[in-house]
Amino acid sequence: MAEVARDPIEHARALLAAKPDELIEAIAREAGVSTRTALELLPAEQRLFLAPERFEALWQDLATWGTVLFLMHTPDIVLECEGALPVGSFGHGYYNIHGDSPIGGHIKAENCRAIYLVDRVTAQGRRACSVQFFNAAGEVMFKIFVRRDASRALRPDQLKRFEGLKTRFV
Repeated sequence: MAEVARDPIEHARALLAAKPDELIEAIAREAGVSTRTALELLPAEQRLFLAPERFEALWQDLATWGTVLFLMHTPDIVLECEGALPVGSFGHGYYNIHGDSPIGGHIKAENCRAIYLVDRVTAQGRRACSVQFFNAAGEVMFKIFVRRDASRALRPDQLKRFEGLKTRFV
């Protein structure tokens, strides 16, 4: 008997219902949809869209947070780097970030098509708050997470700033 083709969106919905704390990238990959498409299936209280035109203003705000967790997640690597975000500037087609931080380089900001504030519970039962930047293919360019303290709780100062983004940048 031939297998009936599954609608990728419905498949992603079913996966999220079965594993609500699963990594969005894993859900997307298994369902055959973009990460942004899978993220959009989360309950509204877990994700908030910010216009990509707010990139620079948002980055400038994030650069005041102190040490954050900068994460890049590809099919081949999850790269995590802790450091302060350097204030950047545009030049030669990039948003250039340099400073006294392990986080530095050149971001093709014009490729950013969506930014989301993501607030969900992890598989370990902990709340995780991040700012996620998406490209035109619907894949994550990079994520910036609210850091945790020594007891693994979200840092209250950064959590307050994260919550503030929900009103200042919408």
